[in-house]
Amino acid sequence: MKLLKTNDKIICRSKDYNFNFDMKTGFFARWGETYNDDPEYSPFGCEIVDIEIATSCKGVGTVCDFCYKKNNPKGEHMTLGTFKELFSKFPPILTQIAFGIGDVPYDDKHGNSDMWKIFEYCRLNKVIPNVTINGANTTDDIADKLAHFCGAVAVSYYDEDMTFESIKKLTDRGMKQINIHFFLATETFEKAKRLIDKRFTEERIKNMNAIVFLSLKKKGRAKNNYTQLSQEKFNELIEYALKRNVPIGFDSCTAFKFMKAVDYDKKYEPYVEPCESSLFSSYFNVKGEFFPCSFMEGEADWKKGIKLEDVTDFNKDLWNNKKVVDFRNKVIDCRSCKQSCAHYEI
Repeated sequence: MKLLKTNDKIICRSKDYNFNFDMKTGFFARWGETYNDDPEYSPFGCEIVDIEIATSCKGVGTVCDFCYKKNNPKGEHMTLGTFKELFSKFPPILTQIAFGIGDVPYDDKHGNSDMWKIFEYCRLNKVIPNVTINGANTTDDIADKLAHFCGAVAVSYYDEDMTFESIKKLTDRGMKQINIHFFLATETFEKAKRLIDKRFTEERIKNMNAIVFLSLKKKGRAKNNYTQLSQEKFNELIEYALKRNVPIGFDSCTAFKFMKAVDYDKKYEPYVEPCESSLFSSYFNVKGEFFPCSFMEGEADWKKGIKLEDVTDFNKDLWNNKKVVDFRNKVIDCRSCKQSCAHYEI
């Protein structure tokens, strides 16, 4: 495997696995032996990592009844030292880190005070930090820092004005990859349609990238409070957005549901990535413990994760760990049959 890192690109070449990543635009292209060949997984470790560096979240003044992590104001923080130790074990092909944070650090009591140092460390090591924020307390100073460090920022949709104001501050600073994350369930369906209507009529969000719909995960506080949106209603939502030419996206768990909604139209396939957990991505919780993805933490065979101290060689001790390989093979089977299964919708 040959790897080239410049100030704005990461290029990987091997016989069966290749990619180009543009660090400025976020454009990523992956192929196998030929451009028409898609590798089943990365043999050299993960391309992207999800890392939870804080579980403390005051949110919009109350705990959210759909939070699958059960986050609350009395959470934990990952220190810069722990992050550096974790980072030192990552494979060299790593391109991006998606951070889970709860609150942004806007005073001494809220958010991970090491967050900006962690983001800076990523940049110094040619890895792009991305983050999802709740939109609360997005001051001008915080917007400046997010625009300086991050490649992409998603603002979760809670309070409409708070969300729209946060997006405007970020797009005003020239950021292109700014999305709304919208929690999708039967109970939020009508609100989703109203948001689609506002995509081009609301001045504050006219320059953002897309609305990204996140499927309900039946765990945490969401387990008994919400119901999965039916395929029929999901189809209706997709048709509603496409007819209005509104840019939309989805989490990987929703990929097959989307393809079914568009009747498996091949023109969408290059833009749809099904579950990539243990294939191209990894997840580490605030303690530095590995799970295939955040939704599998504490579930089924993943009641316990792989601890940071047990990993000396990432590819040997983790990526090719028998437990990870077994999970990977199940995901490959799910991707092959192109149907949602228990892994996709917990």
